[in-house]
Amino acid sequence: MDTSSKENIQLFCKTSVQPVGRPSFKTEYPSSEEKQPCCGELKVFLCALSFVYFAKALAEGYLKSTITQIERRFDIPSSLVGVIDGSFEIGNLLVITFVSYFGAKLHRPKIIGAGCVIMGVGTLLIAMPQFFMEQYKYERYSPSSNSTLSISPCLLESSSQLPVSVMEKSKSKIRIISLLAAVPFWYLPKSLPRSQSREDSNSSSEKSKFIIDDHTDYQTPQGENAKIMEMARDFLPSLKNLFGNPVYFLYLCTSTVQFNSLFGMVTYKPKYIEQQYGQSSSRANFVIGLINIPAVALGIFSGGIVMKKFSISVCGAAKLYLGSSVFGYLLFLSLFALGCENSDVAGLTVSYQGTKPVSYHERALFSDCNSRCKCSETKWEPMCGENGITYVSACLAGCQTSNRSGKNIIFYNCTCVGIAASKSGNSSGIVGRCQKDNGCPQMFLYFLVISVITSYTLSLGGIPGYILLLRCIKPQLKSFALGIYTLAIRVLAGIPAPVYFGVLIDTSCLKWGFKRCGSRGSCRLYDSNVFRHIYLGLTVILGTVSILLSIAVLFILKKNYVSKHRSFITKRERTMVSTRFQKENYTTSDHLLQPNYWPGKETQL
Repeated sequence: MDTSSKENIQLFCKTSVQPVGRPSFKTEYPSSEEKQPCCGELKVFLCALSFVYFAKALAEGYLKSTITQIERRFDIPSSLVGVIDGSFEIGNLLVITFVSYFGAKLHRPKIIGAGCVIMGVGTLLIAMPQFFMEQYKYERYSPSSNSTLSISPCLLESSSQLPVSVMEKSKSKIRIISLLAAVPFWYLPKSLPRSQSREDSNSSSEKSKFIIDDHTDYQTPQGENAKIMEMARDFLPSLKNLFGNPVYFLYLCTSTVQFNSLFGMVTYKPKYIEQQYGQSSSRANFVIGLINIPAVALGIFSGGIVMKKFSISVCGAAKLYLGSSVFGYLLFLSLFALGCENSDVAGLTVSYQGTKPVSYHERALFSDCNSRCKCSETKWEPMCGENGITYVSACLAGCQTSNRSGKNIIFYNCTCVGIAASKSGNSSGIVGRCQKDNGCPQMFLYFLVISVITSYTLSLGGIPGYILLLRCIKPQLKSFALGIYTLAIRVLAGIPAPVYFGVLIDTSCLKWGFKRCGSRGSCRLYDSNVFRHIYLGLTVILGTVSILLSIAVLFILKKNYVSKHRSFITKRERTMVSTRFQKENYTTSDHLLQPNYWPGKETQL
């Protein structure tokens, strides 16, 4: 063969043997100049997406923090507050399934940008009632603006001069950040180029051990000519493929049960801190935002670092997810011992003589010490007596006189306070509930420490669980699988969990408030022991169920891993034997084709 023909063959091999769709050598190993646009767009996308999550977390976190204020502002029970909180997720249900399916085949950044715009408009709608409703009127005891005037609470109560409505103008700030986050997504390309090194990563070989290939092609035509109807044809087959994956289905069930536990716990955590440890609403929300949220963020970040640094496999991710859940809920069990006893409230938790226990009934709030006063049993205007007992109102405490000293209102000659203090005469009290026993502040500190460790531990398994979800499904179904996953979490956890948590918490109420129309309002006082057992017990029960389901996920993974690994070894051995046999045949045939060999050559020689 001459030199020119050899050069032509080499040129043909370099140009025409390249498979269709395979990037050239220059594309596989781009220079630094060619990488810059891709890296820049990726950084912009990540920054914008992080900003979107920040805006979304800000809106949801603020809504959670206002649960107790909404309950008091509109005088509604916890069960109805749970419905309001769960309705925040309802809007997602209308579009999340279709967006997750069609979004993977259309322009993703623009779809995300459109979603940010809708989310921004939604947060504006949430803030709109603040500007149209009348100013907030709350009831408080106000005998007179003159600090020297002494008025009898009994006379005020009987003459219906109590309570006084006070106008309070709340301040509101509009942010709503989601609209700003939508801007960068409109200028990003439809997709970013993927390097060949990522395609050849170890995860692809690992996926083959858990993904069952049914030889069905779910890919749809790419490009601008893709039709919506053509993509819709694969919707049901894709859905069937997802639910036919046992790892995905079990992990979906596990996450749904666990998020029921977490949503219920987070929604009523401020209320639990208020009622259990006697903290104010502002302090409870401040502590949660200052301590718990950073612990969750650090746990998620740590989980990602561990997965990347140690290159943990799918089975390892499932073990880490299970271990974090087990250890987290074991720590959560210790909170049962870190509760405070009920506040001493006359007629509810203690008798007017200060003895325990007391059986609550309709006339339990009345006693001989307040029989001269025509008091209302529906009003909740707590007064703390000097004996350490809280009274539902100054009237029910039998107080005869009161005066104002600055912002403080002091009551004197309270006959019921004198009885409980085993003394007669001048017994006084001040507006507000009495603080809990001396050991409660220390219990609250222990609660915060355990709560922080538990939040960090449970969030440590977030990224491993997410990686497990992504690696157990086909690449072309990832977006759809995440949409179904989010839909299930919101429908089966985000909506119902706050509702049934609230219904069960309401069963621990000792003193209900009443609206001006006479209907029942929000709960004023809870039984601390019953509240603690319902709140913590329901969380632990749901967590235990999720742990059992996590064990099932790990079992299925190991079973698939062993079976696939064995079949892979058997197939490799067969391939090696076949290759060796072919080599031997090729050697024999080459030997037979030699021109200086013929049958019987050795014997003839």
